[in-house]
Amino acid sequence: MEALDVCDDVIENRTFDEIAVGDTASVSRRLERQDIELFAVVSGDVNPAHLDPAYAETDLFHRVIAHGMWGAGLISNVLGTKLPGPGTIYLGQDLRFHRPVGIGDTITATVTVTEKLPGKCILKLDCVCTNQDGKEVITGVAEVKAPTEKVIRPRVELPDVRLSRHEHFRTLLVRAVQAGPLPIAVAHPCTEASLGAVVEAAQAGLITPILVGPEAKIRAAAAQGGLDIGGFRIVPTEHSHASAARAVALVRSGEAALLMKGSLHTDELMHEVISAESGLRTDRRVSHVYLMDVPTYPKPLLVTDAAVNIAPTLIEKRDIIQNAIDLAHALGIETPRVAILSAVETVTPKIASTLDAAALCKMADRGQITGGILDGPLAFDNAVSQAAAREKGIVSPVAGQADILMVPDLEAGNMLAKQLSFLGCADAAGIVLGASVPIVLTSRADGVRTRLASCAVAVLLAKDLKTKEHPA
Repeated sequence: MEALDVCDDVIENRTFDEIAVGDTASVSRRLERQDIELFAVVSGDVNPAHLDPAYAETDLFHRVIAHGMWGAGLISNVLGTKLPGPGTIYLGQDLRFHRPVGIGDTITATVTVTEKLPGKCILKLDCVCTNQDGKEVITGVAEVKAPTEKVIRPRVELPDVRLSRHEHFRTLLVRAVQAGPLPIAVAHPCTEASLGAVVEAAQAGLITPILVGPEAKIRAAAAQGGLDIGGFRIVPTEHSHASAARAVALVRSGEAALLMKGSLHTDELMHEVISAESGLRTDRRVSHVYLMDVPTYPKPLLVTDAAVNIAPTLIEKRDIIQNAIDLAHALGIETPRVAILSAVETVTPKIASTLDAAALCKMADRGQITGGILDGPLAFDNAVSQAAAREKGIVSPVAGQADILMVPDLEAGNMLAKQLSFLGCADAAGIVLGASVPIVLTSRADGVRTRLASCAVAVLLAKDLKTKEHPA
């Protein structure tokens, strides 16, 4: 009986004539959570028995099958790469699953040749998978057609596959639903996309919509999208300007606790929001925050300001940071770490944003910004990567673990947010702060999860503001 020992750099088969009864080969691998998730993606099997840990003990049968199929894949690995190897044609397999395979188990798949049928170059092999305790989890028999030509070639590396997860937004939605729906004035939801976002959030239990706009256009958009708005209140207006003014008025009167942009332009809505006489202004500068769920970052990431303030002054930046810190508190981040971004980590008169960063940090030391830990200037890599910060010799409680990224201006923030979204597979929930109520901004390019998350953020912030105004 001969055990195979093939160099890791090359892949080599055994032809039918080279194989003898009793030859054996093995491969071992540890089962990780991503393996199960990849199995679900490839197979389309989203049975919670193997995706949700809560089902681990309640549905043992499905765990045996689902995780066992992963173990069966190891047998295919041995047959296709070692014995016989490249050129093997799988003819059939009979397997029995004896016990479950859990995340963290190390499984060794072993095949042993038991019979050769020379006429058609067919092999029969015993297959056994054992766990790290030596217990059998799978046994069976495989039948393959062995190659007749020798193959020796460099081993091809497996692709680097990463699954995009958005756990942060899912957690956020659960908290917001538990907080209960809030009335929201939606300004001019006259397209299928803008109205669809409202319906989705209402169905999720986040909001109670008040639709403000031309009634005929709203109903036409609902009919076009097959959207049920029968239970929603409609406040008729003639055009988008009137819609913005009326929606803001509903908030001022207390009929709505939130404000949401429909299909009108952002500037049109914000003009009414910041009106000195009839708007929703406070003593704080109005600013925008993207709450980003980046699959490769371990926690939610707030980016500000990427949509409202084009080139903020030092004092305006102070308000922008304070707005973001207050939002972080509402989201449950007790002491958010604020990275004030620039192109470099050192203060230089040649780059104005580095001077602002240094001043903002000193303002925080003097109590002009409260509730967070500030550091800057920091380049983007040093703000989110501890390895990059160490490489530069930066010692900071913020570097590599930022919760909030304060950008120098709108151009930088907009580009950063969109790069994270389109290249980093991030979801970005957008909200405007600094007014008397949170303002939800959604885009036609937003997915369902992003639109729901934007409403969820607004609900949590509104609840937090109300609690601060009327403490128990």
